[in-house]
Amino acid sequence: MISPRLQLSARFLSLKAKSVGVEDVLASPQFPPEWPFTDADFSRQDDTNDGNFYSSPRFCFHVDDKAVAALTDYYSVEFPKWEKPAILDMCASHVSHFPADVADYAGRRVALGMSEEELCENGQVDEFVVKDLNVDSTLPFPDNSFDIVTNAVSIDYLNSPLEICKEVARVLKPGGAAMFALSNRCFPTKAINLWLRTNDLEHCFIVGSYFHYTEMFRPPTAVEVGPGPSWFGGQSQNIAYLSVVRATVDK
Repeated sequence: MISPRLQLSARFLSLKAKSVGVEDVLASPQFPPEWPFTDADFSRQDDTNDGNFYSSPRFCFHVDDKAVAALTDYYSVEFPKWEKPAILDMCASHVSHFPADVADYAGRRVALGMSEEELCENGQVDEFVVKDLNVDSTLPFPDNSFDIVTNAVSIDYLNSPLEICKEVARVLKPGGAAMFALSNRCFPTKAINLWLRTNDLEHCFIVGSYFHYTEMFRPPTAVEVGPGPSWFGGQSQNIAYLSVVRATVDK
């Protein structure tokens, strides 16, 4: 029997060998039957307390302006599909990249992040929570609290993604969805080792697998939303690259 890890490696080799796009990665993913990742995959070059790294606020965008605009455009289409959706932005900062008119049609909006100084400046939400999910992966909300959970270009920093995705499923209402945005940028010393060893298409597969292995979501999908797609060997060549991996909770 081929081990789950070897099956994962074979799947990655298959993605490298074929000319596929983001939308194809999760169309027929063939996830290994068991969780294929190891503790080493989720270690980081800098495993010191993240509170030290984020102690100084960063009032900036961490991706290209066109990528930010593309994510906002995506949200502007998806959010109104719910009536007065309650939204949690996980790993948030001073901005959640929500549409400017989100308050007109959305309900409760919560940001959860590391920096109180940044979160205080986030005018796109009406409440915030300061929490380090790498210390405690529990989301401090009751079951069935939100229609949508977003995460903008931060899933690569989380060292317990399976537990966190289970928590996301718990706090989502029936029919709710998780929307995780991925870019080709990161703070390399804080990103998990698995992320640094894999390419952008593989990142979509990895995040899709997190949802899959919770056994709490319907099959995940992926879409590239950034402008001007340009690819070579599974790696985006686009400075404004942005994809969204999403899944609807199964409850």
